[in-house]
Amino acid sequence: MITNVSLVTVYCLDQDKARDFYVDVLGFQPRTDITVGDGFRWLTVSHPNQPELEITLMTPGPPLDAEAAEFIRRQLEKGQMGGLGLRVDDCRKTHQELSAKGVEFLQEPSDRPYGVEAVMRDNSGNWLVLVEPKEFTDADFG
Repeated sequence: MITNVSLVTVYCLDQDKARDFYVDVLGFQPRTDITVGDGFRWLTVSHPNQPELEITLMTPGPPLDAEAAEFIRRQLEKGQMGGLGLRVDDCRKTHQELSAKGVEFLQEPSDRPYGVEAVMRDNSGNWLVLVEPKEFTDADFG
């Protein structure tokens, strides 16, 4: 029986820079950083409020074939990869704090039927959605 989601992968171009961004800028905690096999690096971080969910920061490569890895690299370089949805208490305040740290935002905080949302980019080109959720019904989308 599946009990929860424990691991998600976010592709990055440089694992050290990605780790620094997620830890130093976003406040995640380093979890695992080991090298196995032929130089394959297993690097994970997690949010302190959700330690059971680890995010693998992985460069495009094996087990992907060369064509798939190159496609992901190109998408990252163009800033066209999706990443994560991150829940926040106050989207506008978080936007200000992260902007002050130099984070690039693609969308300023905006009111949506489901809450306040902003879209930022990590330092590998993944977009991350910040959401300050609110109660909604299907009618709110009418």
